[in-house]
Amino acid sequence: MTLGLTRQPGINQLPHGGEVPDGNPVGLDVDLRNAVAKALGITWKQDIGTFSTIIPGVQNGRYQVGQGNFGVTKPRLQVVDFATYLNDGQAFVGSANSGLTEVKTLEDLCGKKIVTGSGTTFQQILEKGVEQCTAKGKPAYTVQYLDEQGAIILSLQNGRVDAYFGPTLSLRYLVDKVPGTTFLGEYSTTVVGFVSAKGSPFAPAIAQAVNTLIARGEYQRLFDKWKVPAAALPKSEINPQAGF
Repeated sequence: MTLGLTRQPGINQLPHGGEVPDGNPVGLDVDLRNAVAKALGITWKQDIGTFSTIIPGVQNGRYQVGQGNFGVTKPRLQVVDFATYLNDGQAFVGSANSGLTEVKTLEDLCGKKIVTGSGTTFQQILEKGVEQCTAKGKPAYTVQYLDEQGAIILSLQNGRVDAYFGPTLSLRYLVDKVPGTTFLGEYSTTVVGFVSAKGSPFAPAIAQAVNTLIARGEYQRLFDKWKVPAAALPKSEINPQAGF
């Protein structure tokens, strides 16, 4: 079965995924997709894409399944099916000289420079929320889009941006590894899933496999291994209701 993935060199995207020095992939997402494949009795044929190309690739048949920490959103539910496998969030990390100590609302970012990935849930939230500043006569925050994690970290370290908006689980790892960065808080949470073409048999099969892993206890052991037990779901669902 063809699986579209994003390449995640280094360890900055852990616990989701990364590569150790010998080039082997490691991470919670890696362990989960391997466990799902074993439960289904299949072998993944992995193909590397970018975050913004995987969902279109699933739609046009290039990939049968996609995995890339895709949060369930209303626009995505219109074009692909989801089989959920964990709960992640959207959070902020600040640079040393940003002047930010905590972000509770997007209004806390007014006048600041933010970096995030293109084609992401984070982009959608920031684009919709900028009016929270302008409606109150405050300067709008500006957003820069970078898809390479190393470039994002460099922008934080050299002060070109004030904050990075990204996945909670990865950002909690990041602040422990990158000097001069501070975790500013989680803004919201989103259920994450494998994606497949609308109406295909793959989402039901994957959801059943995940639920089999949950029943065996194997699923929770993987979350315990990566020290994120709270991100585990009680069950995998197909196309759950999205908050935005």
